[in-house]
Amino acid sequence: MRHNVAHRKLGRVTEHRIALLRNQAVALIRHERIETTLPKAKELRPFVERLITIAKRGAAASETANGRGLNARRLVAAELNDKAVVVKLFDTIAPRFAERPGGYTRILKIGSRRGDGADVAQIELVGSEFNPREAEQKAADKEAAKPKAKGVGDRLKAAASRMRGGKNDDSGSKGQSGGQTKGSSRRSTTPRKAGGS
Repeated sequence: MRHNVAHRKLGRVTEHRIALLRNQAVALIRHERIETTLPKAKELRPFVERLITIAKRGAAASETANGRGLNARRLVAAELNDKAVVVKLFDTIAPRFAERPGGYTRILKIGSRRGDGADVAQIELVGSEFNPREAEQKAADKEAAKPKAKGVGDRLKAAASRMRGGKNDDSGSKGQSGGQTKGSSRRSTTPRKAGGS
């Protein structure tokens, strides 16, 4: 019987399992959302929440100049091997959850993996909800920011205006009338002298 058996082995030896959890914790804190199998997500949840709790206590202790902020950073840095992730955890994520007593992560079941049928889940930090239309909104904002492209009629009018030597509102020729533009291919009609300079 499995009485008092606390954790899943995930088909790995202890060192490999700890390395897996550390790598997934780094990825979760960096991206705030990852997809993995359901058992791995369930094992990752307490691991990450413990680190966030340590970071919260360390951030609160550093504000009161209690001297425990450095110790908390060292405890977290012993588990996470990425300094940028540790800085993000203490500077942005711990203050976000300062008033929250626990439950910093959320597990959402996605379905089954196509290859082996394993249950796939998405684990994310609370407060970094997924917006499926975010990419569409960014693309729409980029399109609105671009200058409107000229149509065929506008380009033909501009070319006719350049050929007549009139002023042009196009940015390429800057309204020179009668003379040659900088990149024009017309040759001078004056004959060249043969021989010298």
